[in-house]
Amino acid sequence: MVFEQVDEGFVLSKNPYNNDIYRYHINPKVVDCICFCSKNPKPLVRNLDRLSDYRQFWFTTITPYGKDVEVNVPDYRKVIETFKELSECVGINGVSWRYDPIFITEKYSLDFHIEKFEEMASERHGYTSDCTISFIDLYQKVLRNFPEAREVTTEERLVIGENFARIAKEYGIQMKTCIEGTLLDQFGFDSTGCMTQQVLEKAIGNNLKVPKGKYRNRECNCLMGRDIGLYNTCMHGCRYCYTNSHEIIYYLSSLQIIVLFLAVIKVFANSFKRENLNIYSGKK
Repeated sequence: MVFEQVDEGFVLSKNPYNNDIYRYHINPKVVDCICFCSKNPKPLVRNLDRLSDYRQFWFTTITPYGKDVEVNVPDYRKVIETFKELSECVGINGVSWRYDPIFITEKYSLDFHIEKFEEMASERHGYTSDCTISFIDLYQKVLRNFPEAREVTTEERLVIGENFARIAKEYGIQMKTCIEGTLLDQFGFDSTGCMTQQVLEKAIGNNLKVPKGKYRNRECNCLMGRDIGLYNTCMHGCRYCYTNSHEIIYYLSSLQIIVLFLAVIKVFANSFKRENLNIYSGKK
Protein backbone atom coordinates (compact mmCIF):
# COMPACT_ATOMS: atom_id res chain seq x y z
CA MET A 1 0.00 0.00 0.00
CA VAL A 2 2.73 2.50 1.00
CA PHE A 3 4.83 1.86 -2.08
CA GLU A 4 1.85 2.10 -4.43
CA GLN A 5 0.85 5.48 -3.00
CA VAL A 6 4.42 6.76 -3.21
CA ASP A 7 4.56 5.69 -6.86
CA GLU A 8 1.24 7.42 -7.57
CA GLY A 9 2.43 10.59 -5.85
CA PHE A 10 -0.55 11.12 -3.56
CA VAL A 11 -2.62 9.51 -0.86
CA LEU A 12 -6.25 9.87 0.20
CA SER A 13 -6.96 9.91 3.93
CA LYS A 14 -10.30 9.87 5.77
CA ASN A 15 -10.91 11.73 9.00
CA PRO A 16 -12.36 9.07 11.37
CA TYR A 17 -14.47 11.63 13.21
CA ASN A 18 -16.32 13.36 10.35
CA ASN A 19 -15.45 11.14 7.33
CA ASP A 20 -13.95 14.06 5.38
CA ILE A 21 -11.52 12.91 2.69
CA TYR A 22 -8.15 14.66 2.30
CA ARG A 23 -5.67 14.34 -0.53
CA TYR A 24 -1.97 14.72 0.28
CA HIS A 25 0.86 14.97 -2.22
CA ILE A 26 3.74 12.55 -1.75
CA ASN A 27 7.01 13.62 -3.28
CA PRO A 28 10.40 14.61 -1.83
CA LYS A 29 9.83 18.29 -2.63
CA VAL A 30 6.92 18.66 -0.18
CA VAL A 31 7.49 15.81 2.30
CA ASP A 32 10.19 16.55 4.89
CA CYS A 33 9.95 13.16 6.56
CA ILE A 34 7.81 10.04 6.45
CA CYS A 35 7.15 8.74 9.96
CA PHE A 36 6.22 5.09 10.27
CA CYS A 37 4.53 3.55 13.30
CA SER A 38 4.50 -0.22 13.14
CA LYS A 39 4.47 -3.39 15.21
CA ASN A 40 5.88 -5.37 12.29
CA PRO A 41 7.95 -3.34 9.80
CA LYS A 42 9.40 -6.41 8.07
CA PRO A 43 7.20 -6.23 4.92
CA LEU A 44 8.40 -2.68 4.31
CA VAL A 45 12.04 -3.29 5.22
CA ARG A 46 12.30 -5.81 2.40
CA ASN A 47 11.71 -3.02 -0.13
CA LEU A 48 13.19 -0.06 1.71
CA ASP A 49 15.19 0.99 -1.35
CA ARG A 50 11.91 2.14 -2.92
CA LEU A 51 11.76 4.89 -0.30
CA SER A 52 15.36 6.02 -0.75
CA ASP A 53 14.27 9.48 -1.96
CA TYR A 54 12.54 10.17 1.37
CA ARG A 55 13.93 10.92 4.79
CA GLN A 56 12.37 8.61 7.36
CA PHE A 57 11.68 8.10 11.03
CA TRP A 58 10.52 4.70 12.29
CA PHE A 59 8.62 4.11 15.50
CA THR A 60 8.53 0.36 16.11
CA THR A 61 6.40 -0.93 18.96
CA ILE A 62 7.81 -4.09 20.49
CA THR A 63 6.11 -5.61 23.51
CA PRO A 64 6.40 -9.12 25.00
CA TYR A 65 2.69 -9.92 25.20
CA GLY A 66 1.33 -13.26 24.03
CA LYS A 67 -1.31 -14.24 21.48
CA ASP A 68 -3.98 -13.83 24.15
CA VAL A 69 -3.47 -10.07 23.79
CA GLU A 70 -1.68 -9.47 20.47
CA VAL A 71 -3.48 -11.94 18.24
CA ASN A 72 -1.52 -11.62 14.99
CA VAL A 73 1.64 -9.80 16.03
CA PRO A 74 4.88 -11.72 15.34
CA ASP A 75 6.93 -12.93 18.29
CA TYR A 76 8.83 -10.00 19.79
CA ARG A 77 12.17 -11.74 19.21
CA LYS A 78 11.54 -11.73 15.46
CA VAL A 79 10.50 -8.08 15.50
CA ILE A 80 13.72 -7.22 17.37
CA GLU A 81 15.75 -8.76 14.54
CA THR A 82 13.80 -6.68 12.01
CA PHE A 83 14.40 -3.61 14.18
CA LYS A 84 18.14 -4.20 14.06
CA GLU A 85 18.02 -4.55 10.29
CA LEU A 86 16.01 -1.34 10.04
CA SER A 87 18.46 0.52 12.28
CA GLU A 88 21.35 -0.55 10.06
CA CYS A 89 19.46 0.75 7.00
CA VAL A 90 18.30 4.18 8.21
CA GLY A 91 20.69 4.79 11.10
CA ILE A 92 20.33 4.72 14.87
CA ASN A 93 18.69 8.17 14.96
CA GLY A 94 16.08 7.14 12.42
CA VAL A 95 14.55 4.43 14.60
CA SER A 96 12.88 4.53 17.98
CA TRP A 97 11.50 1.80 20.20
CA ARG A 98 8.06 2.01 21.76
CA TYR A 99 7.18 -0.25 24.69
CA ASP A 100 3.49 0.42 24.97
CA PRO A 101 0.86 0.23 26.13
CA ILE A 102 1.82 -1.05 29.55
CA PHE A 103 -0.93 -2.75 31.52
CA ILE A 104 -0.78 -4.89 34.63
CA THR A 105 -2.52 -8.25 35.11
CA GLU A 106 -1.73 -11.38 37.08
CA LYS A 107 0.05 -12.80 34.02
CA TYR A 108 1.68 -9.54 32.90
CA SER A 109 2.87 -8.39 36.31
CA LEU A 110 5.36 -5.70 37.30
CA ASP A 111 8.09 -8.33 37.59
CA PHE A 112 7.21 -9.63 34.12
CA HIS A 113 7.58 -6.17 32.55
CA ILE A 114 10.86 -5.43 34.32
CA GLU A 115 12.37 -8.78 33.36
CA LYS A 116 11.26 -8.56 29.72
CA PHE A 117 12.30 -4.93 29.39
CA GLU A 118 15.83 -5.78 30.48
CA GLU A 119 15.99 -8.66 28.02
CA MET A 120 14.77 -6.47 25.18
CA ALA A 121 16.93 -3.46 26.09
CA SER A 122 20.04 -5.60 26.06
CA GLU A 123 19.18 -6.72 22.52
CA ARG A 124 18.57 -3.12 21.43
CA HIS A 125 21.88 -1.74 22.69
CA GLY A 126 23.62 0.06 19.83
CA TYR A 127 20.55 -0.01 17.59
CA THR A 128 18.47 2.78 19.11
CA SER A 129 19.11 5.71 21.42
CA ASP A 130 15.68 6.00 23.05
CA CYS A 131 12.54 4.20 24.16
CA THR A 132 9.08 5.67 24.70
CA ILE A 133 6.61 4.07 27.08
CA SER A 134 2.96 4.73 27.79
CA PHE A 135 0.29 3.23 29.99
CA ILE A 136 -2.97 1.79 28.73
CA ASP A 137 -5.77 4.26 28.04
CA LEU A 138 -9.23 2.91 28.75
CA TYR A 139 -11.16 4.27 25.80
CA GLN A 140 -14.62 2.83 25.17
CA LYS A 141 -13.31 0.62 22.35
CA VAL A 142 -10.58 -0.68 24.64
CA LEU A 143 -13.07 -1.52 27.39
CA ARG A 144 -15.20 -3.47 24.90
CA ASN A 145 -12.24 -5.35 23.42
CA PHE A 146 -10.32 -5.81 26.67
CA PRO A 147 -12.83 -5.72 29.57
CA GLU A 148 -10.37 -7.06 32.15
CA ALA A 149 -8.01 -4.11 31.59
CA ARG A 150 -7.61 -1.59 34.39
CA GLU A 151 -5.78 1.64 35.02
CA VAL A 152 -2.12 1.38 36.01
CA THR A 153 -1.84 2.89 39.48
CA THR A 154 0.55 5.68 40.39
CA GLU A 155 2.55 3.30 42.57
CA GLU A 156 2.89 0.83 39.70
CA ARG A 157 3.94 3.60 37.32
CA LEU A 158 6.67 4.65 39.75
CA VAL A 159 7.98 1.09 40.00
CA ILE A 160 8.02 0.78 36.21
CA GLY A 161 9.66 4.18 35.79
CA GLU A 162 12.41 3.64 38.32
CA ASN A 163 13.35 0.17 37.07
CA PHE A 164 13.08 0.94 33.36
CA ALA A 165 15.26 4.04 33.80
CA ARG A 166 17.88 2.03 35.68
CA ILE A 167 17.98 -0.65 32.98
CA ALA A 168 17.94 1.82 30.08
CA LYS A 169 20.87 3.76 31.51
CA GLU A 170 22.93 0.57 31.54
CA TYR A 171 22.34 0.13 27.80
CA GLY A 172 22.64 3.77 26.74
CA ILE A 173 18.94 4.30 26.07
CA GLN A 174 17.08 7.52 26.92
CA MET A 175 13.64 6.83 28.37
CA LYS A 176 10.71 8.97 27.23
CA THR A 177 7.00 9.45 27.82
CA CYS A 178 4.48 11.35 25.73
CA ILE A 179 1.25 12.84 27.11
CA GLU A 180 1.79 10.95 30.37
CA GLY A 181 2.61 13.93 32.57
CA THR A 182 5.92 14.51 34.34
CA LEU A 183 5.63 11.85 37.05
CA LEU A 184 8.62 9.86 35.75
CA ASP A 185 10.90 12.83 35.11
CA GLN A 186 12.37 12.25 38.57
CA PHE A 187 14.01 9.10 37.16
CA GLY A 188 15.51 10.88 34.16
CA PHE A 189 12.64 10.45 31.70
CA ASP A 190 12.17 13.01 28.93
CA SER A 191 8.46 13.90 28.91
CA THR A 192 8.54 16.58 26.20
CA GLY A 193 7.24 14.26 23.48
CA CYS A 194 8.10 11.40 21.15
CA MET A 195 8.13 13.17 17.76
CA THR A 196 9.31 16.66 18.58
CA GLN A 197 11.07 18.94 16.12
CA GLN A 198 14.39 18.02 17.72
CA VAL A 199 13.71 14.28 17.35
CA LEU A 200 12.82 14.57 13.67
CA GLU A 201 15.72 16.91 12.87
CA LYS A 202 18.08 14.42 14.45
CA ALA A 203 16.52 11.61 12.41
CA ILE A 204 16.75 13.34 9.03
CA GLY A 205 20.00 15.22 9.68
CA ASN A 206 18.52 18.56 8.70
CA ASN A 207 16.81 21.57 10.25
CA LEU A 208 13.06 21.94 9.80
CA LYS A 209 11.41 25.27 9.12
CA VAL A 210 8.14 24.80 10.97
CA PRO A 211 5.43 27.34 10.00
CA LYS A 212 3.89 29.36 12.78
CA GLY A 213 0.54 28.11 13.98
CA LYS A 214 -0.95 25.10 15.69
CA TYR A 215 1.66 22.57 14.63
CA ARG A 216 2.10 21.11 18.07
CA ASN A 217 -0.11 19.14 20.42
CA ARG A 218 -1.27 20.98 23.51
CA GLU A 219 0.00 18.34 25.95
CA CYS A 220 3.40 17.67 24.37
CA ASN A 221 5.86 19.24 21.95
CA CYS A 222 5.31 16.74 19.13
CA LEU A 223 4.90 18.23 15.69
CA MET A 224 1.48 17.78 14.12
CA GLY A 225 1.96 15.73 10.98
CA ARG A 226 -0.65 14.31 8.64
CA ASP A 227 -1.83 10.88 9.71
CA ILE A 228 -2.70 8.78 6.64
CA GLY A 229 -3.67 5.65 8.53
CA LEU A 230 -7.23 4.27 8.54
CA TYR A 231 -9.26 2.87 11.42
CA ASN A 232 -10.41 -0.78 11.32
CA THR A 233 -7.75 -1.86 8.83
CA CYS A 234 -4.98 -3.23 11.07
CA MET A 235 -4.88 -7.03 11.07
CA HIS A 236 -2.83 -7.43 14.26
CA GLY A 237 -5.96 -7.71 16.40
CA CYS A 238 -4.46 -6.31 19.61
CA ARG A 239 -7.09 -6.28 22.32
CA TYR A 240 -5.90 -2.96 23.76
CA CYS A 241 -6.26 -1.17 20.41
CA TYR A 242 -8.44 1.95 20.32
CA THR A 243 -8.67 2.18 16.50
CA ASN A 244 -10.21 -1.22 15.75
CA SER A 245 -13.84 -1.95 16.61
CA HIS A 246 -14.99 -4.82 18.78
CA GLU A 247 -16.28 -6.63 15.68
CA ILE A 248 -12.86 -6.50 14.00
CA ILE A 249 -11.07 -7.78 17.11
CA TYR A 250 -13.63 -10.58 17.53
CA TYR A 251 -13.29 -11.53 13.87
CA LEU A 252 -9.50 -11.68 14.01
CA SER A 253 -9.58 -13.72 17.23
CA SER A 254 -12.04 -16.12 15.63
CA LEU A 255 -9.91 -16.28 12.50
CA GLN A 256 -6.91 -17.33 14.59
CA ILE A 257 -8.96 -20.19 16.07
CA ILE A 258 -10.06 -21.27 12.58
CA VAL A 259 -6.47 -21.20 11.30
CA LEU A 260 -5.35 -23.21 14.34
CA PHE A 261 -8.16 -25.70 13.74
CA LEU A 262 -7.19 -26.07 10.09
CA ALA A 263 -3.55 -26.59 11.10
CA VAL A 264 -4.60 -29.36 13.48
CA ILE A 265 -6.71 -30.96 10.73
CA LYS A 266 -3.74 -30.79 8.37
CA VAL A 267 -1.43 -32.42 10.91
CA PHE A 268 -4.04 -35.09 11.58
CA ALA A 269 -4.50 -35.71 7.85
CA ASN A 270 -0.75 -36.01 7.27
CA SER A 271 -0.47 -38.39 10.23
CA PHE A 272 -3.37 -40.46 8.89
CA LYS A 273 -1.77 -40.55 5.46
CA ARG A 274 1.55 -41.80 6.89
CA GLU A 275 -0.26 -44.43 8.91
CA ASN A 276 -2.10 -45.68 5.84
CA LEU A 277 1.12 -45.76 3.86
CA ASN A 278 2.67 -47.90 6.57
CA ILE A 279 -0.30 -50.27 6.42
CA TYR A 280 -0.15 -50.55 2.63
CA SER A 281 3.60 -51.20 2.72
CA GLY A 282 3.16 -53.92 5.31
CA LYS A 283 4.98 -51.94 8.03
CA LYS A 284 3.74 -51.87 11.60
